[in-house]
Amino acid sequence: MSTPAYASPRAHGFRAMARALAPRKPLTVSQWADAERRTSSKGSAVVGQWVTDRNPPLREPMDCMSARSSVHDVVLMFPIQFGKTEVAINALGYAMDHDPCPVMVCLPGEVSQQKWVAQKLQPAIEESPAMKRALTSVSSRDASNTRTFKDFAGGQLYIEHAGSPSRLKSTTVRKLLVDEVDEFSANLTGGDDPLEMLEGRTSAFPSTYQRLYISTPQIKGISRIEQLYNKSDQRRYHVPCPHCDHLQPLMWSGLHWSADASQVWYVCQECGAHIDEHHKTAMIAAGRWVPENPGSKVRGYHINCLYYQFGLGPRWIDLVERWREVQNDPARLKTFVNDRLAEPWEDAAMRAVKHNAIADRAEGYALRTAPEGALVVTAGVDTQDNRLAVHLVGWGRNMAFWTLDYIELPGDPADSAVWASLTELLNTPIQHASGALLQVSAYANDIGGHRGEAVKDYVRQRRVRRPMAIHGAVANNAPVLNKGKLMDVDWRGRSDKRGVLVYQVGTVAAKHWLYGRLSTDADKSPDTRLTHFSSELPPELFSGLVSETYNPAKNRFDKRRGARNEPLDTWVYAYAAAHHPELRLHRFTKADWDRLELNIQTAND
Repeated sequence: MSTPAYASPRAHGFRAMARALAPRKPLTVSQWADAERRTSSKGSAVVGQWVTDRNPPLREPMDCMSARSSVHDVVLMFPIQFGKTEVAINALGYAMDHDPCPVMVCLPGEVSQQKWVAQKLQPAIEESPAMKRALTSVSSRDASNTRTFKDFAGGQLYIEHAGSPSRLKSTTVRKLLVDEVDEFSANLTGGDDPLEMLEGRTSAFPSTYQRLYISTPQIKGISRIEQLYNKSDQRRYHVPCPHCDHLQPLMWSGLHWSADASQVWYVCQECGAHIDEHHKTAMIAAGRWVPENPGSKVRGYHINCLYYQFGLGPRWIDLVERWREVQNDPARLKTFVNDRLAEPWEDAAMRAVKHNAIADRAEGYALRTAPEGALVVTAGVDTQDNRLAVHLVGWGRNMAFWTLDYIELPGDPADSAVWASLTELLNTPIQHASGALLQVSAYANDIGGHRGEAVKDYVRQRRVRRPMAIHGAVANNAPVLNKGKLMDVDWRGRSDKRGVLVYQVGTVAAKHWLYGRLSTDADKSPDTRLTHFSSELPPELFSGLVSETYNPAKNRFDKRRGARNEPLDTWVYAYAAAHHPELRLHRFTKADWDRLELNIQTAND
């Protein structure tokens, strides 16, 4: 009859002491995984003994997390179904069994945390005796073996999620494993960045800490894993051509197929020979990781779906079929680019509206002056806790627009002084190129944030022409300007018809309109453009104007990290003001614009 595990506390104590004092063999993570790791049918397509040679590109990233590795930070920008989570599980099992220390695994949210424990961690522990032996207790009723905390000889495992600041504080670890980095929230409730807080957890081990960041990328410009990878040495997996032995990374652009996609092949960038998919196994086995930015201390690894081994992912012909299917569906195309190519998604229209490209085509008109084509002026105002951001926009035929100025008025909106400055600014006429003076015809101010009541109070006073209180519409398909809704009530509790009207603004529609115009103007001459900016505008206006990028999967615009979006928001508000029920510039006919132009000329005469 076998002795039950941990029957003798004294014997268990001696085993733990011997294990802690025994000198460690020079073992790498991949060597440990090949010897000790077992995969389960609950989380892997291949069941049984782990074999790194089945997927050779995983060897080097895993070994970076070994005890004798000098690498501190590892970044994996991998496609789905490539084993990126298995790298984390193997690094964790290695730490539990061979390199004991405090370890934290962090997931984006509570749901993903629970799924990771149930589908990845628990099956790995159940199937791998070495991981199970390392635990102090295997009883689910023991406080040392819960779903989010596990004690093992020489270390502890904390499984956290990044949805709460309290969960990321007060824990010190030597190894940090962060999965699905791009799903992390931009900021926590207190304004903290979750990744910055996580990095602080390893500060007690300045020379021995190890951090592993894993994710498929999402939106270009706001993707966390892309930013981490760009700071790394940017390694790609180079494989030899079976015809000329030239080492090269497999890129989607190198894949070719027949008209009906019944035949698919890869073209060598050196000799131009056709490489069939059956060569792939030998090519990958002979491949190696090559850094493109070797000066960085951070190890970064990027690979794509062309490296799927047979039986571990779709074949090339299947990938081509999927690629052809998603071409007319931006949301599905984004998913393919993110999940299969492991590249951040960028809307095609956004490639032509980079802030430096817009700044390069700025024109020489002076601020606070309206060029010849600008016939109507509107203003958009964004309310911050310590300032008002104001965007003055001139409008002309075909809804061409000129940014006439972008100003920030300092002061707390709870104080009347900043509103007095706004009144003076909006009531000051703007000099037209013809010599006439243009008044601001309408103004829109967002009531979001902490100062919404101050905005509504200012609009009630009607110190400027056609004031509008606005807020962003919840529906992503809302029109640019919805019908106003009365917000004030009289003494009987009925809507006060003389009170403030609040209009909903379809910000998604407005931003699509703006970016579409900026994109089509990229290659036009100045006299045919519909978008115009003064060369005297501050640099932050140009970066702020394109501070958001469209996410087709969610049908909304996401803010780029590190950019201020007030210039974009205020432009949207000025555009909404151009739709004021008493203006409706977007519905103007040629006769309407002719009348305006004549009025300006007459006023000048």
